[in-house]
Amino acid sequence: MWKVLGYTLKYTKQDFDGERIDGMGKWHRDFCRDIWQLTKEYWWSEEKWQARGLLAVNLTLTLGHVYILVLINEWYNTFYNALQNYDKDAFWKALGEFCILAAIYIIIAVYELYLQQMLEIRWRRWLTYRYLDNWLHKRTYYIMQLLDPGTDNPDQRISEDLRLFTAYTLRLSLGLLKAVVTLVSFVAILWRLSGPLHIPLGSWQLTIPGYLVWAALAYAIVGTWLTVKIGRPLVNLNFDQQRFEADFRFSLVRLREHGESIAFYGGERQEQANFVQRFRRVFENFWQLMQRQKQLTWFTSGYFQLAIIFPILVASPRYFAGQIQLGGLMQISSAFGRVQDSLSWIIDRFSQLAEWQAVVNRLVGFINNMERIRHICQNETGVRIRPSEKAAFTVDGLNVCLPDGRQLIQPLTLELRRGDSLLVVGPSGCGKSTLLRTFAGLWPFGQGEIYIPQGHSVLFVPQKSYLPIGTLREALLYPKSPGSVSDAAIREAMDLCQLQGFKDQLDRVEDWSHILSLGEQQRIAFVRVLLQKPDWLFLDEATSALDEPTERALYKLLRERLPQTTIVSVGHRNTLSGHHRKKLAIDGSGNWSMLNL
Repeated sequence: MWKVLGYTLKYTKQDFDGERIDGMGKWHRDFCRDIWQLTKEYWWSEEKWQARGLLAVNLTLTLGHVYILVLINEWYNTFYNALQNYDKDAFWKALGEFCILAAIYIIIAVYELYLQQMLEIRWRRWLTYRYLDNWLHKRTYYIMQLLDPGTDNPDQRISEDLRLFTAYTLRLSLGLLKAVVTLVSFVAILWRLSGPLHIPLGSWQLTIPGYLVWAALAYAIVGTWLTVKIGRPLVNLNFDQQRFEADFRFSLVRLREHGESIAFYGGERQEQANFVQRFRRVFENFWQLMQRQKQLTWFTSGYFQLAIIFPILVASPRYFAGQIQLGGLMQISSAFGRVQDSLSWIIDRFSQLAEWQAVVNRLVGFINNMERIRHICQNETGVRIRPSEKAAFTVDGLNVCLPDGRQLIQPLTLELRRGDSLLVVGPSGCGKSTLLRTFAGLWPFGQGEIYIPQGHSVLFVPQKSYLPIGTLREALLYPKSPGSVSDAAIREAMDLCQLQGFKDQLDRVEDWSHILSLGEQQRIAFVRVLLQKPDWLFLDEATSALDEPTERALYKLLRERLPQTTIVSVGHRNTLSGHHRKKLAIDGSGNWSMLNL
């Protein structure tokens, strides 16, 4: 339970992480509800007519596919009867008909796949943009990390799970439709071909009309029940496998991102131990997946192999009784196979259905957690950041807390006007950086009001600035677009911030966070300040990696180039006092005091 924005949220870790499913127990109502939740918005979105049109074409091709199969089934009777009767003319005529049917079948199969993939990628594009927008909206991604709601690897859910969701939803839904239409079409054919079965029982006999239909139905029902029983654990095993794979991949990415720190510490053995531990989960879960899949494959392989000969066996009494010819027998075999395949659709697709359910569950959990975060951030009982018509940054009764509700800073009131400068000091862990996060709207825990002058630009500079992978120009202007400032202005700012050695590398593409030292990265941040010219500037230990002469030069540069900019700095060095007019001292127990310098 968290106390957020003064509001007690009765969400537990289990609420956020309640994504695993108890096998197939909730397959029906809950799964259909989740599917509808994930699909409804796209089909009523701005792309609805294109999507519905593509879907209609796909449905038409699916029905056309089944119709061609019906015609091919009829062709079996003609062709094999021609063979049995040694009718050469009928034989060649049947081959000609087959060529036409095969050509139409190939065309339908090609465009059925092509247009299905077209709809799939368009749907995935729309969902990806929508999820990215929701994830980034009002810093949901950041608040999620603060609350630790158990939404593991959101990057994988957006990139991999959305791909699997669109693919499985279309393929399995259209596949189910094809199975149903095929079943209806071929049941009628099989009923017509099978005739009655007479079973003598003493002085009377039992007659079963359309007995081949009942045989196919019984065969498929038994097979489906056994498949579900054997394969039920695959749902949670697939869910866990995706999570463990993503955790392992993420740990490898972190090694690359923090390679220098790890190398300085000599932490290779510890990192290797962490990798081995994470991969052990991948290995052990995959081993269980293998074992369960092996059991399922034993059954399904036998089931489908027996299905090849089963219709011949049940139809053979009528053939040997002379009631049907060879063509009729082969047509029965084909029709029985189609009916049996349709009824066995769940058996054939069970592994995909299990993975589909796991993917849907992960995505729904992701959506629900983002909704909870949005609810937290919209709560009106906590910290409220509002625009103000006054040319002053004002804090009124701001109480900063920890996520568990403990008070970090007692109610704070201050006002900063244009050109003011404030230094925030205090022992480590007292809440200095958290106070800046609260000013930026990143820390929702507490109460109070913050007023930011309307129409004025605000810039927050963290201790370690983010440097995107790309050109140096993009890193210097982040988050502005590359074309927003001239190269002459960029080079001038680099000279002023002592980065003249990189002026000729503006178009060089690198991972600059690994190339530049921490001091150079902090000077990059000051270049951004000079280029963006904010009205209100917040610096969170932005000179901690610089020597004192460079720090003094950069602060002097800010006063000369941006005289009307209000500066709020967080730092530990006493040398910073000379660059500010006011000091906010926090003692670590929640108390604070304001001093004039």
